[in-house]
Amino acid sequence: MVAPLPAPELSPDRPIVLVGMMGVGKSTVGRRLARRLALAFVDSDEEIERAADHEIKEIFDRFGEASFRDGERRVLRRLISGEPKVIATGGGAFMDEETRALILERCIAIWLEADAETLAARVARRGHRPLLAGKDPLPFLSALAAARNPIYAEAHLRVPSGHGPHEQTVDRIVRALAERAR
Repeated sequence: MVAPLPAPELSPDRPIVLVGMMGVGKSTVGRRLARRLALAFVDSDEEIERAADHEIKEIFDRFGEASFRDGERRVLRRLISGEPKVIATGGGAFMDEETRALILERCIAIWLEADAETLAARVARRGHRPLLAGKDPLPFLSALAAARNPIYAEAHLRVPSGHGPHEQTVDRIVRALAERAR
């Protein structure tokens, strides 16, 4: 096994926010990236659940998506404040115009991108995705990606997250951050 690339004196002065479709690996990659950069890691979905004292599925079911997005926006505003950290967002967070503007202004936004087939295979392993309830993942994710990818493309950096190990994606992010810092 090849040793992971070190983070060559990368010391971000602002939060790194991972955006992209559900199943792209934002949380898993985010944890590993945070370790590599010696930063704290925060999963915004976990923080939303903690703040609301409800699971995301329950928030969607009881209060609707609009209420969830409002809470998500408030939680992300809080998470972005303070010391630089790595933040994994939910797939729809960057779709909210106000949230997106905040992230683009105060953070380094990284779009983790994967094809719909990869995403469908990944989300099939976990059944906690409210937007997927009762739907065939591949056509749903294909249509969702077609709508969301032009918005995700506004992120500062775009990094592929393919079939390989998550460490490869972390390596790509570290390289992209180093190039951006030059």
